[in-house]
This record gives sequence, C-alpha cells and structure tokens, in this order.
Amino acid sequence: MRTGKRGFRLWFVAIPTLLIATYAAAPAVDVAWPRQAVADPTAIGFTRTGLDALDARMKQSVADGDTAGMTYILLRHGQVADFKSVGQQTPDKAMALDSLFRIYSMTKPITGVALMQLYEKGKWQLDDPITKYLPELAHLKELTWDKDGKVVMGADGMPVLTTPNKPATMRQLMSHTAGFGYGLGDGDPVNRAFREKGVLSARDLDEMMKKIAEIPLMDEPGRRWSYSIAVDIQGYLVQKLSGQRFGEYLKERVTGPMGMTDTAFYVTPDRKPRFTEVYHWDRQQNALIMNPARTDRGGYDDPTRLESGGGGLVGSTHDYARFCQMLLNKGEIGGKRILKPETVRLMAQNHIGDLRLTMNFASWQPGGEGGRAAPESGLDAVRFGLDFAVYTDPGAADLPFGKGTYFWGGAAGTWFWVDPVNDLAFVGMIQNLGGNRPGGINFRNDSGRLIYAALARPATTAASAR
Repeated sequence: MRTGKRGFRLWFVAIPTLLIATYAAAPAVDVAWPRQAVADPTAIGFTRTGLDALDARMKQSVADGDTAGMTYILLRHGQVADFKSVGQQTPDKAMALDSLFRIYSMTKPITGVALMQLYEKGKWQLDDPITKYLPELAHLKELTWDKDGKVVMGADGMPVLTTPNKPATMRQLMSHTAGFGYGLGDGDPVNRAFREKGVLSARDLDEMMKKIAEIPLMDEPGRRWSYSIAVDIQGYLVQKLSGQRFGEYLKERVTGPMGMTDTAFYVTPDRKPRFTEVYHWDRQQNALIMNPARTDRGGYDDPTRLESGGGGLVGSTHDYARFCQMLLNKGEIGGKRILKPETVRLMAQNHIGDLRLTMNFASWQPGGEGGRAAPESGLDAVRFGLDFAVYTDPGAADLPFGKGTYFWGGAAGTWFWVDPVNDLAFVGMIQNLGGNRPGGINFRNDSGRLIYAALARPATTAASAR
C-alpha cells in the first residue's frame, strides 16, 4: 500500500458501475477504499515499531487458529494509520480489504443513530414511555424473582407474573434497561419463549413485534441492565416514526449519506464473492472449523430477510470505519451532517447510573467461550449509553482506552471502539461464532493494549489530551 499524509476524506476513487447501479437509490456521495490513504504513522502520533507489533500479533492470531482471517483499520486525526487484511476469507480465497462480514450486533449503533435522527426532529423524547409509540406493548407483564435470584413459579408450573409499576422509557429502551429478553440463552421462561416463538426468525418487523407482545418482561424496567431485543424494537420504531421501511430509511438517511455502500441487510449476487465464511473452534478436533449455513432464519442472499436493527447488517471494514469517523467528527463525514454534535455526545454518555453490565469487558469477547479470567473490577470500568457501551473508568480494570471511549462488538467477533480523547478509532473484523480457542487472544483488549502502547503520548482524559 502506498503511504501519504492524505486525510480520511481523501480516500475517494471511482467505483464500479455495477456497484453504483446496485445502490442507485442512495444519495450521491464520494466513496472509495482507503488503500491509498494510509498515512505516515509517525505523523499522527504512532511509532512504526508499535504498529509493527500490532500487525505481528494479528498475524499470529491467524497462525494460532484464533480466527481464519481478518481485516482491521486504525484511524487517528482523520487519517488512516493502519489498514491490513490477514488470513483467509474462505478456505480457498485470501482475505481482502474489501471482504464483507456479518457485523451482527455492530448493527445496533447504526440503528441507534437512525433513531436519534428522529429524536432530533422532535419525533420522541428520552423519557417518553415506549407505550406512547408502541401501544401493543402496553399490557406486558413481568417475571417475579425471589431473594435468591430465581424465577418464582406457580403451582401450575408457570411463572408468576406481575404488572410493572410503570412502562419502560425510550432512554431505557436504548440502554438495555427496559426489561426485555432476547433469546440468546434459555435459562429462564422469557428467553426460552423468545427462542420457542422464533422472534428473530420473524418474516418482518410487524410479525416480530406481535411475537414480542406475547412475551413478558424479564424484570421491572430500570431495575437492571440486561442485553435484549431492545434495538430490534428500535428498528421497528424507526420504521413507524419515519413512515419508511427500516432498510430504506437507513440507506436514504444513514448508510447512503455516509458512503457505506457495502452495508445492507442482504448480500447481492455481485458482492457474494467477497462474503466471508464463519468459523468456530472445535474442541474435539482441536481445530478451527467452518460453520455450516444456518437454517433457522433467512439467508443473507434473501432480500426479504428480517431487517434486524439489533444484528442483521452485513458490511465491510471500510464502511464501518466511515461510521466511526463520522462519530469522531461529531456527526459529520464527507460534508454530510448525520447527527448534531450534541446528539453524538448524548449517545456516548452513561445513561444507566450505577447499574452494572452483565458482561465483564476486562475478559469478555464475542464469538463464544474463551478468553481469560478477569478481575471483578472489569464490571466497574464500563457503563452504557444509548446503543453504545462506554468506558467510564477504564483504569479500574487496567484497560488502556481513554476515558469516555465508546464501543461495541458483534456475535461473530467483530469489534470497534471510538476514543474521542485520543481522536482515535479502531475496527476489527473476524467471523468466529460458536466457540473460541481456549487461551486464545482477546482481540479487543490485546489490540487495544498494542495500539495505545504504539501511541507516543496517549491521553487518558480530555484534560491530559490538551
């Protein structure tokens, strides 16, 4: 790759006519791959030896079988410090900078941006009850729990349900404190019902909402943080409040204006050769194995598949880098204003007070079991904003990120963070789902430590950045 000192906005080259035709409905914007925009890292505060160490560790993770392949990009001061692909996209094809990935829950922040655009238009307020816009959820009941944290069951073997004291608010919906289940596990009656009813296998958002309305809440809204279906509900709200199909709204108002031309709910035939396979670590074979295709929901080549605001998008590393740069730019990229600066700040604030997340980000990573044990302090390092997790006290868990860094990840191991203090963002894309190699790399934390070690003068707070 050629290097230079051109900024993030100067990545632009021509794109194929076929790709333009595929996304003709999107607003005209400059889009391109950032291959030729990689800066001299020393000009934006990194040491070459430090970034060489990052590259070497990512390559080693592929050699060790932690993942089959990856792409990753590092941004600072509006420039590209590092952009690499490593390993295999499929067993017979090398990973490329423009490979496509199931970003799963990294869809959530994009959905949140869409909903916040409607907030800016006065369509809703943070402390409005969700039932103001979702009357179909007005009669939801909730589980009851005993002092030992077990669901109270009646003599008939069914859970004892009670009426919430008040409905969840929009703020709680966007911070996973509204009390909803998800169906990612089946250890309680609510999450079992999500799986049995096939909520995430619904034909469309209308059917999804009908299924959700039949399932009680996990808990009283605002009582605890619990990862949930909330962002899929947000996608439905975008559709309802805008009067547009959710996917059309995203393309017209969010991904299109940002030049995220590869981000969509399905993979068109012309893009299929760039679509990455998913893998998992098989403990019996002691090897990384390619996953079979899923049959429980529409495939990614189906244009009618559920437009899941919580986990349905496919995209490229380039596209998500543009999303992150928009956030670093306080809501603008390429001359297009997506959100107001104050709205971006609002999303990245702690909205759950002293409630703790149930994921320990000193050790946790998506993609399945794996990683290393972490101190309880990992739970004190993170709170939650509006569709982002936020490092409110990264030093409590000996994490290197600047205070106020916000982030999330996807079920297949994709990860990103946006660090306003250091004017830095990172996106890593892999496809691991169903189990990680025991003792393997923690992609988020290990990449983070290497990147901040490569910074000549990393800042931990806004004051120290001055």
